[in-house]
Amino acid sequence: MNWIVEVILLLVILLKNLVNRVGVILILALFLSKIGFFRKIVSKQDMNIRYKLYLSIIFGAFGIIGTYTGVPVRGAIANFRVVGVFVGGLLGGPIVGILSGIIAGGHRFFMDIGGFTSLACSVSTLAEGIMAGLLKKKFENSSCRSIFALLAGFLAEIMQMIIILLVAKPFSEAVELVKIIGIPMILANGIVISIFIVITDSIFNEIENEAVYQAQLALKIADRTLSYFRKGYNETTATDTAKIIYDMTNIKAVAFTDTEKILAHVGIGEDHHLSGSPVKTSLTREVLENKTYRVANTKEEIGCDHWDCPLKSAVIAPIKEDDKVIGSLKLYKGEENSITKVETELALGLAKIFSTQIELSKIDYQRELLSRSELKALQSQINPHFLFNAINTIVSLTRIKPEEARRLLIHLGNYFRTNLEQDVDDVDLYKEIEHVNSYIEIEKARFGDKLQIVYDIPEGINCKLPPLLLQPIVENAIKHGILNKIEGGIVEIIAIDDVNDTKLIVKDDGVGISKDILDSLFKEKENREKIGLKNVNERLRNKYGEKYGLKIESEVNKGTIVTMAIPKFS
Repeated sequence: MNWIVEVILLLVILLKNLVNRVGVILILALFLSKIGFFRKIVSKQDMNIRYKLYLSIIFGAFGIIGTYTGVPVRGAIANFRVVGVFVGGLLGGPIVGILSGIIAGGHRFFMDIGGFTSLACSVSTLAEGIMAGLLKKKFENSSCRSIFALLAGFLAEIMQMIIILLVAKPFSEAVELVKIIGIPMILANGIVISIFIVITDSIFNEIENEAVYQAQLALKIADRTLSYFRKGYNETTATDTAKIIYDMTNIKAVAFTDTEKILAHVGIGEDHHLSGSPVKTSLTREVLENKTYRVANTKEEIGCDHWDCPLKSAVIAPIKEDDKVIGSLKLYKGEENSITKVETELALGLAKIFSTQIELSKIDYQRELLSRSELKALQSQINPHFLFNAINTIVSLTRIKPEEARRLLIHLGNYFRTNLEQDVDDVDLYKEIEHVNSYIEIEKARFGDKLQIVYDIPEGINCKLPPLLLQPIVENAIKHGILNKIEGGIVEIIAIDDVNDTKLIVKDDGVGISKDILDSLFKEKENREKIGLKNVNERLRNKYGEKYGLKIESEVNKGTIVTMAIPKFS
């Protein structure tokens, strides 16, 4: 009985001493989580061997510190050595687990060569590192990483106790040691491993929050600047856009260039980076030539030849048109090494959006040149609100449903590619249906069960029709029919293959169209909201004759049926 009491007292004292030393480990973990270099490595999706080596050294050093913060017990050390090694394996995989295990385990062996548990502890440290590395994928896919780490830490320490019993000699002393240190070390190390994972996960959460902030900021800037580059890429539009970016961010200077000269420079350095003057920095010329972005962390890397230039850090992103670099966007700061990942992603995101806007300005210009060209007019009507709503929907799904977000990105790309690349007279019916489907999938992601789509398109229909005919009709049915109905509704897309014609029908059970609106729908002076239907009607009549215009039947609160006929022999 006295023996049992003695063991319990030793367990309590040992556990208390270990808890007292936990603070050192956790303080170091918190400190490490704030170091930019460590955050950069840990947050990498695809870690190369160099970064794995860095992590191995860091977590191996943690293991060594865990040894020194241990409590001597009967010729052994009750310690936190496994914490660094195990966390390293979970985050970095087998290579990090093995290397950090070798570092921490090797140190334990050589600090007490010939000691009672030196070999057993060295072997167990390496084994725990390997175990953690093998658990990496399961750890990443677990619903609660901290609980997974806690349980895995318990198992790792149980394995260590088993190795001590198998390796340490004499066996009787090993048994007595495990009786004393087993439970305290299993509990303490498992809990500390779990807390360490919580700390490292905070890095990922912060990075995610930064990415969300960056996406929101990019969208806000894009929303405010949408109209500018639609007017062309020149000194005026570049200056207006640069001022907006400068006002909405903590960037110290914003600049735009074309391939030869500065279009705009707002902020510090504008006394010598003058609009209309040749590109001054060597880094900008490098970006224009190599078609890729660059980050500069020093004044020398930027390469301005002005003796007192205040620009010390920069991210420069190319602006493209048809994959051809036509200029650059530059974000500057006045301190060295001050460009963050958020600012880099902001520059890249804005450059892509501006490139798209410039592409759209090109389409607008073509529309003006091709007076009354219905197709070009329709192609140019890319609704910015649809784009922003689609992007917001995708951003919201990125974390919780990444595969759904990826699927919607593909649909969004297909939708805009079709809108921008239609330069043929006729397309296959099923190609047109694909374009409509891309639009519908994006809208369904936004409105969920409120919007239902039914396709009745038989296989084998040989029908060629002008591009971009169906989508405006489907959009009208959704926007003005279904979404104005509180409970939502159904849109049916039907194809009927007759002898002489292929009939295409878009039917909805929405709010319907009043007789007054229906009578004025195709008249000359109609608002832009109805231009899609008017455009389709005019294109059909111009191509196939007066009788092939749209047929619209509607009843208020019951729905609308829009029918078109595509002749087989035109």
